[in-house]
Amino acid sequence: MAREAIYQSSDPEPEKSGLNELAADGADASATPVVEQDVRLRPRRMSEMVGQRDVIERLQIAIDAARRRSDPLGHILFDGPPGLGKTTFATVIPEEMGTTVQFANGAGLRAPKDLIPYLTNLEQGSVLFIDEIHRLPKSVEEYLYTAMEDFRIDIVLGEGVSARTLNLALRPFTLIGATTRAGMLSGPLRDRFQIREHLGWYSRSELCEIVQRNAVKLHVSVDDLSAIEIATRSRSTPRLANNRLLWVRDYSQSRAEGRIDKAITIAALNMIGIDHLGLDKQDRGYLDTLLRVFAGGPAGLEAIAHTMNVSGDTLEDEVEPFLLRSEMIVRTRRGRIATPKAYAHLGKAIPA
Repeated sequence: MAREAIYQSSDPEPEKSGLNELAADGADASATPVVEQDVRLRPRRMSEMVGQRDVIERLQIAIDAARRRSDPLGHILFDGPPGLGKTTFATVIPEEMGTTVQFANGAGLRAPKDLIPYLTNLEQGSVLFIDEIHRLPKSVEEYLYTAMEDFRIDIVLGEGVSARTLNLALRPFTLIGATTRAGMLSGPLRDRFQIREHLGWYSRSELCEIVQRNAVKLHVSVDDLSAIEIATRSRSTPRLANNRLLWVRDYSQSRAEGRIDKAITIAALNMIGIDHLGLDKQDRGYLDTLLRVFAGGPAGLEAIAHTMNVSGDTLEDEVEPFLLRSEMIVRTRRGRIATPKAYAHLGKAIPA
């Protein structure tokens, strides 16, 4: 009964499952809520997952050993860029262990008292998943130490000289943490995770498989060429591949009577400004500003941001990471500099 209640609070329709993560800010314009799409496309077992094979193999060994000993799984920390499957792993692992899971967010745990209900409601061997765990305040982080190591917490009753401490034993559990900024975690907290896994980028073939599998879940037909086109423009990220697929589905239903081929896929993605390398309008606007206004650089981030009338934080957190990974810009002490690849992509000649 507890398991059903927990899943009911986080998954609107648990029986509808699918493959890989879907962004909450996806480009789905249909009447189906994004949360429902997320449930339908996210896998429920490791056998359904695509990519991250080395991570899955190591986790399967740990899960099998824990089940043989009838022990809870060791605490796990997942780190990596957004959209690569950290939350998916957190939902799949409890299914593999045959246990329940509770979801929390590091930004929402402001004080130790906010953490107590999660810890006291845990069942034997169940999982507590904390997303964005690097955002935990120091007091909450330190409160987790004894819970993770000794499976106990201290609760202070009363105030002043009449206060007393109640030592409360917890049922052994597994903490799964997810973070996009592992460097912001303190050393003592990182060391308390027995298993640490970094999720890497997906290959184009893996994204193609994800797109085709999820197309079946969405009851649409996507041929190989269309799947390759979506995968190529998805920045090696399953979440973006799912977003692109949802938009192509909506476009085809509105403009092509539900038919999806390569030409329709290209037209759909071009309409939202996604080019053949996965750059969007803001990415190309950044490159155009750097090349046209600043002659390719070096140029400071704030100067580029003011010229584009965009926040510097937006450029640094959302635009520059993919441009750096695509080798279109480089960061130097003097500022940002465009590479020959950026000139070629925008069809501009490199100045003498």
